[in-house]
Amino acid sequence: MNTAELIVRTLTSLGTRYIFGIPGGAIEDLNTAIFNEKELTAIVTKHEEGAAFMADGFARVSGELGVCCATSGPGASNLITGLASAYADSVPVLALTGQVATSVFGKGALQESGAEGVNMVSIFKTFTKYSGMLINEKRAQYMIHKAIRSALSGPRGPVHLNLPINMMKKEVNDQIGHALKTAIRLFDRQGVKEAARKLVTAKHPVIIAGWGVSLSRGAYELLELAQLLQVPVATSPKGKGVFPENHPLSLGVLGFAGNPAASEYIIEEDVDVMLAVGTSFNEMMTTGWNQKLAPSDALIHIDINHESIGKNYTAEIGLEGDARATLKELSKEILEERSARGIKVFSLADRVALLKGRERENDADTEVNETALYHPMQLVRDLRASCPEETIFFADMGNIMAWATRYMTFEVPYCFYMAMGFGSMGYAVAAPVGAKLARPDRPVVTMVGDGSFQMNGFEVATAVNYNIPVVWVVFNNSMLGMVYHGRRLFQKRIPDGLTPHFKQVDFAKVAEGLGARGIRVEKPGEITPEFMADILREGRPTVIDVLIDKEAVPPIHARIKTVEGLT
Repeated sequence: MNTAELIVRTLTSLGTRYIFGIPGGAIEDLNTAIFNEKELTAIVTKHEEGAAFMADGFARVSGELGVCCATSGPGASNLITGLASAYADSVPVLALTGQVATSVFGKGALQESGAEGVNMVSIFKTFTKYSGMLINEKRAQYMIHKAIRSALSGPRGPVHLNLPINMMKKEVNDQIGHALKTAIRLFDRQGVKEAARKLVTAKHPVIIAGWGVSLSRGAYELLELAQLLQVPVATSPKGKGVFPENHPLSLGVLGFAGNPAASEYIIEEDVDVMLAVGTSFNEMMTTGWNQKLAPSDALIHIDINHESIGKNYTAEIGLEGDARATLKELSKEILEERSARGIKVFSLADRVALLKGRERENDADTEVNETALYHPMQLVRDLRASCPEETIFFADMGNIMAWATRYMTFEVPYCFYMAMGFGSMGYAVAAPVGAKLARPDRPVVTMVGDGSFQMNGFEVATAVNYNIPVVWVVFNNSMLGMVYHGRRLFQKRIPDGLTPHFKQVDFAKVAEGLGARGIRVEKPGEITPEFMADILREGRPTVIDVLIDKEAVPPIHARIKTVEGLT
C-alpha cells in the first residue's frame, strides 16, 4: 500500500468512522484511499473551518479522535480557527493537509505552503500539540502513530500532518499498529492522602469543577465525592452541567453569567478549603481573577496539565493527574481517613438551599418587558423545558452563552457545550453536525446568534447532504448583540464606528433554500414541548428563526466590569 492508504487504514484500525473536509488536487491520493476504505465515511463540508469545527464537535461529544482534512495552501489555512479552538479546549483533532510535491518546493507552485513559502507546518505548530511534514515514506507509520498518541494523551489537543503529493504515492511495507490508544489514568497517591486530610477536617469547604472533569468523563466520580463529603459544588461556565444542577449541593455556575448562590458562597463567605478539579481559574470563571475567591486555608488543585496548577491562585496541594482517577482515589482515601479519625459528616445542603432560595426570589423579580418579541431569557428556558432531558445543547459565542449559562439547567452530564477557550463565533453552527454523528441516538439542538449564523450557516447544507438532523435555533435581532449591549454598559459608552447592526435576514427562507426545514417564530411562547416534539420526530435538519427582543440586556455586567478593570 502507499502512505495515504497506510494513514487511512491506521485511522480505521483506531475506530475512526468519519473524516470531515473539502477535496482538492493536493489530497487526491488521500481521497482515493478514503474511497477504498469502506469503514470510513467522508463528510464534505462547505468551508474548511466548518470541517475543523465538525471534527471538534465529534471529538468533544464522543471523547474520541476527530479527523479533518484540507488541500494545500488556503485549504489548510482555513482550518486554523477550528484547530485553535480545539487547542484552547484540549479537544483531540487530527488535521491532514495536502502539499505540493517536494520536487517543486521553492519554485512557485500553485498553493505551495512548504518551508520556502507560507510555511504551514510552522504556522500550525503554534496551536497544535504536534505538527510535521512527511518527507520520507519510511517514517509514515511513525509520524501518524506519534500524531494520534499525542492527540489522545496527557492534556489532549489537535495535531497536524502535512502530506506532499509525491510522498502520499510512495509504497510502504509497514504493518498497521494497534497500540495507539493510551488509557493510562495517572494520579498522585501521596498528594491524594494530603488532600483527604484537609477535606475531612474543613469547616466551610467547596468543590469547583471545570471542563477537565468533562474531558476525563469524571462526572460520576465528582457526584460520588460531593455526596460523600456533603460539600457544595460549583462549576466553571465551560464545565456547566458536569454536576447535576438540581442537586441539593449544586451552587450552579461560578463566574461569567453565573449563579448568585455560587458567588455568595465562594467569594462573599469564608471558604477555608477549596477543591478545584479540571479548571485553570481563567478570567471567565474568576471574574477577572478576583482575589476574594482564594480560600483562607488551602487550595487543592487537580489538573492533568501541571502548568495549570497554581498558575493563577496559590495551590497548597497540587495534584497532577487525570480528574476521574484522582476523584475516585480521593473518595477512597476520605473514607479511610474519616474512619480512622472517627469524624462525622455535616451536610452543607441547608446553606446551599438558603442561597438558592434567595436566587429564585431575585429571578422572579427579573423584569421581562412585555413586547411582541421573545425575551431571550424565556426562549432558553422554553427550549430547555421543551426538549428531552438527554438533549445535547450547544451555545455559540455572544449573548447566547450568557443567557444559556444563567438560565438553562442540566441534570444529565455531558449535555451542554460552549467553545469558550478560544471563543470562536460560528463554532456552534458547524460543531453540532459532528456531535450528532457522534451521538445519533440523542437530539442535538444548537443556539446561535444571527451574526454567528451568517459566518458558517452554509454548513446547514452539509447536514442536508448527509441527512444529519441537527436543530439550529437562531436568535434573530439583526445585530451583534454582545457588541451592542457591551458598548452601552461601559461607564464611558463606545460609539458605533464599526456598527453592530445589519438588515434583518429571514433565516427560515435561507434554510429552505439550503434544503432544510425552516420555521420562523415571531411570538413569545411558541416554543413548546409539542412544537419541539414535532421537529424532532420529523428528523430533518431544521432552522428555527426566532425574532427576539433586541433591547433585553444579557447578564454580562460582571464581564463588563472585568474588562474595564483590566484596561
